[in-house]
Amino acid sequence: MTAKVEWDRVPVVISFSEQVRMVETYGFVGSQGKTVLEGQRLLPRGLPSDTVYLFMHPATTLNLLPMPTALAEAGLHVLCCGSRYAKNDSALIMEKVVFDLGQYVKHAREVLGYKKIILVGWSGGGSPSLFYQAQAESPTITHTPAGDPYDLVAAKLQPADGVIFIAAHLSRAETLTEWLDPSLCNESDPDNRDLTLDIYDPHCPDQPPYSTAFVARFRAAQLARNRRITTNALNLLDYLKKKNDGEMERGFVVHRTNCDVRWIDPTVDPNGRKPGWCFLGDPRIANSAPAGLARFSSLRSWLSQWSVDHTNARGVVNAARIRATPVLQIVNEADDAVPATHNPAIRDALATNDKEYIEIQGATHYYLGQPAELAQCIGAVVSWSRRKALLDD
Repeated sequence: MTAKVEWDRVPVVISFSEQVRMVETYGFVGSQGKTVLEGQRLLPRGLPSDTVYLFMHPATTLNLLPMPTALAEAGLHVLCCGSRYAKNDSALIMEKVVFDLGQYVKHAREVLGYKKIILVGWSGGGSPSLFYQAQAESPTITHTPAGDPYDLVAAKLQPADGVIFIAAHLSRAETLTEWLDPSLCNESDPDNRDLTLDIYDPHCPDQPPYSTAFVARFRAAQLARNRRITTNALNLLDYLKKKNDGEMERGFVVHRTNCDVRWIDPTVDPNGRKPGWCFLGDPRIANSAPAGLARFSSLRSWLSQWSVDHTNARGVVNAARIRATPVLQIVNEADDAVPATHNPAIRDALATNDKEYIEIQGATHYYLGQPAELAQCIGAVVSWSRRKALLDD
């Protein structure tokens, strides 16, 4: 077994001027005409490198998770990038997350001196990595889904040299839609539910294993709920614009957002996950917990990150626009977060001919208590990077 390399955590702070029409999150960032990004560089001691692996999740930081730290222990340079919305995604705008990622890519090349940049999109970081690379290769976005100007064409984003898509889903919007509780009848009253769709109620008429017809009805109701919330957001934004009294935005609560037939029926889109469990623990509890996905949202954020019909971050759409970059997909076969159907869809959509697809049998989302599976993942990353001339021997 190769000895682990000692490494250090080095803060990375990037600041840039950006005038905003309104402050999105509480605090200094954005309110004083400055946006400040905070990241961490995981730097192996005494091992210089021309290659750095960039991790970014739109809504959290990844510097404590197993894969970034394992890469550092393997002697590789890692930069974990926090967006301006780190640990507060209630007002998150995906287009701004992509811009933030571009600031890290630029900083890594022009300030830190790296010659090769590899984006590593883990979990919720997968679709933003594809979004970023698509806009870097061929930029098109000039406005957010709410119609606010935000020009990624003028941003001149620098393409990464490679993309790794690992344990990642199609997009936040599509994943949320597949997790929305379709039994909810009234968005303002989470106790008002349709028993025939309430899979967490023991009295629900349909029980696992679920019929194909029930799953289809369940999925259709989830999609309809996403679209109802979207319609409400669009209507309220329009109302605020017409009112024109200075109020530009509102926040709202999205109840019950972790409800998926997959969690309790392992025969639906089967993989190696265990039933009655998800990456957040007991799905029945996660469904209504305050930390649930999309629990708190602004109107604009809903359209940008959660609306299945309006988000610009859909993985399949952006994968189809990546033509000039090598891509490695790593699928954790027992993933208890990412549905088994998502990675094949990305693989089929990728326009680049330089793509590889690897499955790690038995691996869960976070590799918790799985050192062998994590080592297999790191080995795959190193091997691919060297074969693509992205990492020196």
